Amino acid sequence: MANIIAIIWDCDKTLIDGYMQDPIFKEYEISPSYFWEQVNTIPKQYEEQNIRINKDTYYLNYFIKCAHEGKFRGLNNQKLRQYGEQQKFYNGIPDIFEKTKSMLDNDKTYAEYGIQVEHYIVSTGFAEVIRGSKLMPFVDGIWGCELLDAPDAEGKPIINEVLYAIDNTTKTRAIFEINKGIGKIDGIDVNSKIPEVNRRVHFENMIYIADGPSDIPAFSVIKKNGGATFAIYPKGDLKAMQQVEQMREDGRVDMYAEADYSEGTTAYMWITNKIQKIADKIRDTEKRKITSSASGVPHHLV
Repeated sequence: MANIIAIIWDCDKTLIDGYMQDPIFKEYEISPSYFWEQVNTIPKQYEEQNIRINKDTYYLNYFIKCAHEGKFRGLNNQKLRQYGEQQKFYNGIPDIFEKTKSMLDNDKTYAEYGIQVEHYIVSTGFAEVIRGSKLMPFVDGIWGCELLDAPDAEGKPIINEVLYAIDNTTKTRAIFEINKGIGKIDGIDVNSKIPEVNRRVHFENMIYIADGPSDIPAFSVIKKNGGATFAIYPKGDLKAMQQVEQMREDGRVDMYAEADYSEGTTAYMWITNKIQKIADKIRDTEKRKITSSASGVPHHLV
């Protein structure tokens, strides 16, 4: 099963033009800038008391707090999934998901060696929002934050506890889980000792796509292990372009482009070309394995 090409995507500002929480703020008439300002300010108060706090996931607790205070009245997992329908995706999404999953189908030599493309989303956002989006028919796995509902004072479900959290560092754990086949192969854990050659998705067959410096840990893991990395920035955003250019100069990413995945764009061509190259490499490697192990043809002795 090592002939899988995995495209691993960040979500906010990579697939989505903005943050997945934006439709929530709009419905509840909450200022996004004020909300995120509070999320960034409150942890500092704890740090001044020498209390450690994970800034990347504190926002989950703050969302729950606001829900119970009535600012996000009635917010539950069902509603989070509904917000998936309101996401503002960049041009070419989800078309590029669908096209890349089937782009190898026309050449039977790829199918002969079991070469296929899979898509994964690894996000610090809400997994339920992603599940409710138009991406789902083409996604093979999601790593995101999971919340548990509980009855409120009126007996109606409301977000109440954090079940699972992803931050910008633990994204690397998700990458290793994809590497080992967690969720695809029963009985496998992230700590399971599996020789590299036997892992479900080899790192060199991975492409990681994200938007900024917060993804450097994930970029580094992929690059260090022979995979490909690609960065995205919003069209016309000079500051964002300078960030990804710096990451390219630092060797964090192989390439970057404007956030448009339509056919003919740099992003579309780079991603599909990279998939093709990886597929060809896998096919050629598999062919060599067969020919090198084949014995000579018997013939009559003279």
